[in-house]
Amino acid sequence: MSNINRRSMLAALGATALAPFPGKGAKKATAFALIGDRYHNSDYIRIGLTRTIAQQLGVSVDFTDETSLLNAETLDGYKVLIVLRDGMIWPEGYGGDESTNAAWVATGRPKLTFDPPLAMAKAKPQFWMKPSQGKAVRQFVESGGSALFLHNTTHVGLTDPDFRHVLGAAYTGHPPIRTFKVKVTNPDHPITQGVTDFVVTDEQHYMTYDKDPKFQFLQTVNEDGLIYQGSATAPGGWSYDYGKGRVCYLSPGHMLSDLWHPHYVKLQQNAVRWIMRTKA
Repeated sequence: MSNINRRSMLAALGATALAPFPGKGAKKATAFALIGDRYHNSDYIRIGLTRTIAQQLGVSVDFTDETSLLNAETLDGYKVLIVLRDGMIWPEGYGGDESTNAAWVATGRPKLTFDPPLAMAKAKPQFWMKPSQGKAVRQFVESGGSALFLHNTTHVGLTDPDFRHVLGAAYTGHPPIRTFKVKVTNPDHPITQGVTDFVVTDEQHYMTYDKDPKFQFLQTVNEDGLIYQGSATAPGGWSYDYGKGRVCYLSPGHMLSDLWHPHYVKLQQNAVRWIMRTKA
């Protein structure tokens, strides 16, 4: 692709992180988004949030899947932090398990062969967040930054006490993808305005919620009698002031179809306006 065509493509896409990530001293977008992990391809997340937040709200976003970029220096100059990813990285690979490769799954998972034979390392995930990164997130929000945490970000709550204190929860698990209802439990909250109960096919995430129950405004409910960890319900969304800043968490988000569900689009956009203290 020529440089001219590349510049034209980037201009058409707007402020997404297909462009080189801004270096020190460069003008930054409004939001910094850390997205994507082994089980959640960064491409669908970038596509989804580019439409719902960058294009439709006019909030410019720099996207990355590089976990080391979540630090105090990077966050300096941004107004919003967005996270949709778990707390694991897999430095030695996946141990020959290509279960997240759709093309491989679609062909019936044939035996993996190599010529010459490839020695497969044992899959060993490790937490990526360092204490300095958790402290950076906490200081960012306490000092007036906004944070929108989505879907499996509760898993990062397992890895660092400062990050968990900001997020307000830690992941406990989820059942297989299935249909469940997202119920509005506080219709008077600014984030739920214009939103009624809706159904998604998604991962219903369960977590230990640490904050006051009054901050919750959504609940996820399996209405088919299927339970997980002894319950059919889990917290689905909450928000609160944190220092000088604001925090919001929303549970759905495993697939593009979830991110673009009309009611969930409304929730995302209301959430961004609320944490940024802006009006529609």
